[in-house]
Amino acid sequence: MQTMEYLKTKPIAVLGAGAVGKAIAGDCALGGAKVRLCDLPPFAEKTLFGVEKTGIKFFGDQLNLYGFERHGQARMDKVTTDVAEAVKGAGLVVVATPCAGHKPFFEKLIPALEDGMVIHIFPDNYGSLILRKMMREAGCTKQVIIGGWSSSTYGSRVEIKGGVILPQIRVYYRAITLRGAAMPACDTDAFLESAKYLPSMDAVTHGQGAVAGDTVMDTGFSNVNPVLHCPGAILGVGVMENFGVIFGEDKYKFSIYSHAYCPSISEVQYAFYKEECDLAEAMGVGIQPYRKEQFFSRENVLGAEYMGEDYVIPFDQQDPIQFGTGPFTMENRYITEDIPVGCHVYHELGKKFGVKTPVIDSMINLASAILQRDFYQMGYTLDYLGIGHMSKEEMNAYLREGVYQAK
Repeated sequence: MQTMEYLKTKPIAVLGAGAVGKAIAGDCALGGAKVRLCDLPPFAEKTLFGVEKTGIKFFGDQLNLYGFERHGQARMDKVTTDVAEAVKGAGLVVVATPCAGHKPFFEKLIPALEDGMVIHIFPDNYGSLILRKMMREAGCTKQVIIGGWSSSTYGSRVEIKGGVILPQIRVYYRAITLRGAAMPACDTDAFLESAKYLPSMDAVTHGQGAVAGDTVMDTGFSNVNPVLHCPGAILGVGVMENFGVIFGEDKYKFSIYSHAYCPSISEVQYAFYKEECDLAEAMGVGIQPYRKEQFFSRENVLGAEYMGEDYVIPFDQQDPIQFGTGPFTMENRYITEDIPVGCHVYHELGKKFGVKTPVIDSMINLASAILQRDFYQMGYTLDYLGIGHMSKEEMNAYLREGVYQAK
């Protein structure tokens, strides 16, 4: 495996200044790195407000099994809306945006790529496939490593007062293990090694460690967001929409973990997960293994990421750490991202590989009815990811070795 020590002295560029981007930028700066934070218009006016002047206040309980914490006022080396300016000379480039931000950022990132850069996408959500496809279409041959993670390193929320996004980030848990892979997978060892030079990964590096996913399709299947968010939000919508209306509670203290999850929703989540496992097996790729009983608690399978596999909060107990994490409306990324990206990719793979996905499809159908839009039409397609025309063997050659078979 190639040495990645050259990254130690290079700046880190963070693209995206939402809850994940601000958390990663703040943590890396407090961890001793020079950090450039970048966001794009029209969001930057709000998301970058105050950051250059005051830095980012990084705080919160940061619950994790090994007690790793950082707190403080994190100062950025550069705050900008210019991607090229942010990444010039950087070693690690972190992409921390919702899926809707991938393409706009990649369009500006590709011309600015430099040999030796390592791109980390949190969470990957097929961003690594899209970036490789866009590089190919742009004729970009820069020698870079591209990979992504199954989740964010944190549970984090930006502080918002009166509609103003403050330069403050609350971190309420830290992952102690994450699943990551490079595109192609032959770069995965170097990709995971590079994460040791990303201070926002320190709780993982010094915790149970990063785990190599079996290709970026593995990290796609191992992203817990669709299996947790979609059944939780859709089947718990009655609790969410009545919270603060007839339940006499503060609407903004709602959490699907604390107030919606129940044994029946867990049964649906486990059935959803089994369909993912069937898809992974049909494709010949891996997936994060879970036992059925891990789905039957307040934290569900999420708790293992930051407190280990033995962490269980029974359904007859509350989960205060999640209070106020929402969602507060169905117009939320728990639906508007995890349905057209996560669920719809599974639906498309099911059609291609002959795997039935009735539970996953029901999530798409119900979300489409609730929000009155066709998520089948809006969803990611395999062609959009650049793999729709490939056979199983061609797809695995591409995912593992980067051998691209054109149409």
